[in-house]
Amino acid sequence: MRQGGELVYVSPQHPQGLTEMQHRRLISRNPKLRNLQWVVQRRNPLVFVRGKVRHADHKTIVLDGWHQVLMNTETQSVAMRHVAFID
Repeated sequence: MRQGGELVYVSPQHPQGLTEMQHRRLISRNPKLRNLQWVVQRRNPLVFVRGKVRHADHKTIVLDGWHQVLMNTETQSVAMRHVAFID
């Protein structure tokens, strides 16, 4: 389940997403950009899971209640500054 987050407009030309205000400004300056393949998504929502969780890196685990999912931060440590995390 996802909750909250910031509404953003995403297109192949803007893969990081634009806020609603940024999107409005862009379209007002160049109305032809309205025809891009925009998808409305949420950036940085809270994410919660329960039940079976499967991943190739570990055994399947079963979560009996709701648990918040947090991003892996191992690449932010000084020791990992030259290592790329690819999942």
